[in-house]
Amino acid sequence: MANKAPQIPNIAELMDKIKSGKIFSEIAKEITESQVWTSTFRHGYADTPRNRVLQIASNVWLHLHPVKMHRHALRIKFTWCMGGITFLLFLSTVVTGVILMFYYRPVGEYAYYDMKYLQYDVPFGMLMRNMHRWAAHAMVITVWLHMFRVFLTGSYKPPREFNWVIGVFLVTFTLLLSFTGYLLPWDQLAMWAVTVGTNM
Repeated sequence: MANKAPQIPNIAELMDKIKSGKIFSEIAKEITESQVWTSTFRHGYADTPRNRVLQIASNVWLHLHPVKMHRHALRIKFTWCMGGITFLLFLSTVVTGVILMFYYRPVGEYAYYDMKYLQYDVPFGMLMRNMHRWAAHAMVITVWLHMFRVFLTGSYKPPREFNWVIGVFLVTFTLLLSFTGYLLPWDQLAMWAVTVGTNM
């Protein structure tokens, strides 16, 4: 595919195109025929059910969702929004965790003092730590509620058994991350948590 040299119109032609509105259709055509657009949206406008499925399945962003969904599956009474709330809490935990990493050293002799420094000397340190902590606690609760909702509605049944396996893995991973976050302050609670955890 050879690159064509861009043609520079004169001012009079450009003003005529702007007045007639043709400039916008030409800009849209240039964008939709570019390599970036065609590699992201591989199919044109869907004209048949098969092409609509292909359009969604081959799109980088749209393939994350199923092609067809029942209307009742989108109701709040059915979903409880637990997956979205959990993801929002996860993002909050990641952002606050990255900020907290600048003030915390995960070494036994410094961990407790770094937490005290973060709480009392760092501007908004207590707020940031509490946002991280409460988002992590709420994430554990919403993950359990999400799994409970999936179990109640039977959403784990075929053909979605593998989604259930991934969910069980994510619940376990969330609990392990929560346990490690409980240990990071390296205070008396963390010492007893290590003692109980290693004796289980």
